[in-house]
Amino acid sequence: MRRVGVLALQGDYAAHRAALQGAGVESFEARTLADIDAARALVLPGGESTVMGSLLVRFGLMDRLVERIREGLPVLGTCAGLILLAARIDGREQPGIRLLDVSVLRNAYGRQIASFRARVSTELPGAESIEAVFIRAPRITSMGSGVSALAFHGGDPVLVRQGSIVGCTFHPELVEGAAIHRWFLTL
Repeated sequence: MRRVGVLALQGDYAAHRAALQGAGVESFEARTLADIDAARALVLPGGESTVMGSLLVRFGLMDRLVERIREGLPVLGTCAGLILLAARIDGREQPGIRLLDVSVLRNAYGRQIASFRARVSTELPGAESIEAVFIRAPRITSMGSGVSALAFHGGDPVLVRQGSIVGCTFHPELVEGAAIHRWFLTL
């Protein structure tokens, strides 16, 4: 896979680019319709999901992004990126992509000061246990029948997949090894 775009409207897109580089793939900052069209895969970083959703709408990117994902564009959404992808956000309305059949609760693990690292078990070959960084992380509260849980923390799904859409409640770009990114690149 070549030419992975990282949505660069807001959030920690630079850390994802570094993880992708460590995984041996070329990446670029995606900010325009041309960038969305050029991407062979796309990463939606953590940050502030309300701001990112509003900017996608304001800059006229949301409709094309939804269309590309429906066409099968592989997409990895981490933390706020997962919230953008989620079909439902518990107790909140905000702009979103809404193609991943999950419900999420924003900031479910607490405020910034409650951030933590933990080992999580996964279904990923060669990465059965990985370190995960949770920062104001969402919790997946329900999943549709077409969604597979691939990693768990305390019994809660923290990494899910529905076709070419992957959602992650934690920040895989902040740990060594880029295990989630390497796996994502195989989709």
